[in-house]
Amino acid sequence: MQADPIRAPARAQDLTLRHRVKGYRAGDLERHYAAIAIEEDFFLNYGFVTRSLHALMHPRSKSRVDRKTRGSLAQRLLAFVRERGPVHPREVDDHFAHGRVVNYWGGSSSATTHMLEAMHYTGLLRVARRERGIRMYAPRQAPALSERIEGRRARVDALVDVVAQIYAPLPASSLSIFTRRLRYAVPQWTKELTGAIQRARQRFAHARVDGVDWYWPAGENPSEAVAPDLVRLLAPFDPVVHDRTRFELLWGWTYRFEAYTPAAQRKRGYYALPLLWRDRVIGWGNVSVKDGALVSEIGYVDGRPPRDRAFKAELEAELERMRTFLGL
Repeated sequence: MQADPIRAPARAQDLTLRHRVKGYRAGDLERHYAAIAIEEDFFLNYGFVTRSLHALMHPRSKSRVDRKTRGSLAQRLLAFVRERGPVHPREVDDHFAHGRVVNYWGGSSSATTHMLEAMHYTGLLRVARRERGIRMYAPRQAPALSERIEGRRARVDALVDVVAQIYAPLPASSLSIFTRRLRYAVPQWTKELTGAIQRARQRFAHARVDGVDWYWPAGENPSEAVAPDLVRLLAPFDPVVHDRTRFELLWGWTYRFEAYTPAAQRKRGYYALPLLWRDRVIGWGNVSVKDGALVSEIGYVDGRPPRDRAFKAELEAELERMRTFLGL
């Protein structure tokens, strides 16, 4: 489940989960995180993964980050966290009083916070919970034997299977791109990824449509799916829309995430939510909360809403679900 800190009107992980978890409310994931068998980690992107998937990716050895976490500072930090239990990065920084470094985004971060993040990435630490959005770190326990898959080739193939379960059906180009992005999840097995692509093409179900090769998990039958008469406002990183190549192939228009685009250059809005009607993404919505009320602006690729009588009622039903989700 990809995570994103922007709240417009809720974080991406919450917007994604509300379509998949009955009765879900904004913030439930963070509220119940400590009681759920999940971990924060990097898969294709940063977010939340099951513990079995987490175990498949670790230990992350033979990487630049791994080498950095083998020094004396990392060992002292690890001993401190083991002694104190879940710790706030500020508590660690106050104890060690290290300087600052340039972070991934070009800003300034505490050197100890930077090291905590590196130790989390390599599996020495885990995120126990969050307090006001800040990660609280704790020592990571070794995975149970039942969670392990022996052999790096089998483990890489298992990771590719997870990719397909989330994002299929995948055009061939996307299958290759997503598999190669696993180099961030398993930097220790980067050389295995080319072979994993070839094995996946042999293992997955396959069809050629209009000159494009498509792949999905064997055993699934896409023709059995029935699209319900529902409107859904999707998160910008929802698995339905995440693959922009597939998006354009299926729905014939280009969707771009414009939160980081200058306001004057935006075409659809700061945090436009793709609008799914039945099995077609036909537009987008910008949703916000003002004075405790939901405010929505809907745009359509064809310039106007569908003429289907059911659409208007279903759009209002989706906005009402959004109000409930946000607790309005």
